[in-house]
Amino acid sequence: MIRERVTAGRVIRTVVPAEAEAVVALHARARATYYPDGIPQDGTDWLAGWRSAIERPDGHVLCAVERGRIVALASFRTPEGAPMGTVKLFQFHVDPDHWRTGLGTALHTACVEQWRADGKETAVLDVHVDNRRAQAFYARQGWTPDPENPPVAGDHHLFLRYAVIGE
Repeated sequence: MIRERVTAGRVIRTVVPAEAEAVVALHARARATYYPDGIPQDGTDWLAGWRSAIERPDGHVLCAVERGRIVALASFRTPEGAPMGTVKLFQFHVDPDHWRTGLGTALHTACVEQWRADGKETAVLDVHVDNRRAQAFYARQGWTPDPENPPVAGDHHLFLRYAVIGE
């Protein structure tokens, strides 16, 4: 598990439970950028959800910290029912004030390093269909459409796949 990685003045490390509120705030700022009418209020208790993700013994939540503030985060684990060689990137967010600074790429690199250390072969994710910026980012990192989950009319998400090994 990544404890701490310092790169170009930023620290990439594992989130601790006391940081759950900061994680929720960053998550909301990032999500707001691809919901032009505002983030849907679907009753999700994001604080409880993030606390659960942070405390899961079978998952990872990494963050990038600059000047003592969480500015990016990633949450991943093997989803229920998936082969042990598969990891799902459930959340990946960069503070909008830090877009195009290399922060997302650095965090993605740390994720891949952890996946390899964990013996993962394949990573999967789903990205909102309206989030073109994120789709372009993932494509630059080597993610491709998931052939096992092709787009279906009316879907709100696209499913992508990343080959963790073999690079």
